[in-house]
Amino acid sequence: MYSYSFLEHLMFPRTTLNGKKLKRELIGKTVLITGASSGIGEQLAYMLAGIKVHLILIARREEKLLSMKRKIEMKEATVKVVAADLRNKEDTERVITFLNLLPDGLDIFISNAGHSIRRPILQSLKRYHDFTRTMAINYFAPVELILSIQPLLEQKQGQIINISTINTMLYPFPHWAAYQSSKAAFDIWLRSAAPELNNCGISTTSIYLPLVRTPMIVPTVSYEKSPAMSPQHAAEIICHCIYTKKKIYKPWWLMFGQLSSVLFSRWLETYISIKIKKNGDKR
Repeated sequence: MYSYSFLEHLMFPRTTLNGKKLKRELIGKTVLITGASSGIGEQLAYMLAGIKVHLILIARREEKLLSMKRKIEMKEATVKVVAADLRNKEDTERVITFLNLLPDGLDIFISNAGHSIRRPILQSLKRYHDFTRTMAINYFAPVELILSIQPLLEQKQGQIINISTINTMLYPFPHWAAYQSSKAAFDIWLRSAAPELNNCGISTTSIYLPLVRTPMIVPTVSYEKSPAMSPQHAAEIICHCIYTKKKIYKPWWLMFGQLSSVLFSRWLETYISIKIKKNGDKR
């Protein structure tokens, strides 16, 4: 069980997971997980290891993926791994070719791969690649994958699960322009495409997670003492959404954050401007 502080227990109530329902839903199915070699993706893969499911794990680190494959296949699941950097067009095309040759098709796509950058705009003037990299992995890659595997998912009346962030639903904060815009782009794309996908028999789920204690947040020193959800807990939420087909998951307190973003937007804008001037963002 994950170790939480008192505040974290209040913010992230335990998810009740029905193992029997999850098993019934997944037996014999094929599940694709991107960003599978660490954090949420890794924990999810291990969580599904005890079910007779076929996992397809995609990430950049082949050695780590192969290590996971050996551990998982000691249990019930079978695993195929594809080492690929989804920011790279050739790698993405190779993944798409692989998926379309799957003998049993595809039932569930869990879009978990992501890249985060925290950097002031004035330090990004000569770093346009900060924005192309985040858009490549957080937006273009999942869009291209879904467009390519839609027939497979339709054939199986499958499911798309997007691991998003609460930031897409809150007042946008400075220093996160590259990350927030790319995550928001795919969030809006999927919500826009959802009615059409649902009409084809493909269910869609958007999971809006708070800060999660994964390797991705390590470079941001200020997050060390911030309340954060454990990756195991996030994986349980994904599992719950697999068998409930819930369209949206978001923390119970997010509604208050959304309300504040609307009611206090002018105050937030003033406060943030003062804060930036005080800290003196430098080139």
